[in-house]
Amino acid sequence: MLLHIHPVDPQPRQIKTIVECLESGGIIIYPTDTIYGLGCDIFHHKAIERIARIKNINPDKANFSFICQDLSDLSTYTKSISTSLYRLLKIHLPGPYTFILPSSKEVPKILKSKKNTVGIRVPDNTIARTIVKELGHPILSTTLPGEMVEEYTDPELMEANFNKLVDIVVDGGIGGMIPSTIIDCTGDEPVMTRKGLGEWDEE
Repeated sequence: MLLHIHPVDPQPRQIKTIVECLESGGIIIYPTDTIYGLGCDIFHHKAIERIARIKNINPDKANFSFICQDLSDLSTYTKSISTSLYRLLKIHLPGPYTFILPSSKEVPKILKSKKNTVGIRVPDNTIARTIVKELGHPILSTTLPGEMVEEYTDPELMEANFNKLVDIVVDGGIGGMIPSTIIDCTGDEPVMTRKGLGEWDEE
């Protein structure tokens, strides 16, 4: 199903449809402030396994991240972080960044990496954050399979390609082609591990 959502003022009825889909174990393709993502409820194991099958990977080897509404989720899904690191996150989020942080016990086992880390995203995108707000907890996010980035900017094309694999394609307009910048914050100093849309000056 292709669902058109207003990018600035999302329609509550449409958001409710998406949230009910996620709560029942559904999979969505949805807009962020970078590229469109593939997502599901972080507490639905079968949905996570479905996403892993779509991408042809093992769940424990996947690079999943959590889409959060704001930084209030940090205390739940990450271990305690320093004041300086929190300040760094606050400066860059919402924005086109994924921050790799030590994960807490609240992260579902199926999503725990061997390094016990979690990727946190707070996209500067009203639709994505409204979905998360109404759901009440983060959604899992990953990139769409394959290398055809151009096809992942047009929701109608994504619906044509993935309608048998996902439940809803959320149409929030034409998406971007550059992924988020990934910053690993698990060491002594933050390190950029992927240059994406977000600017990053390593000091």
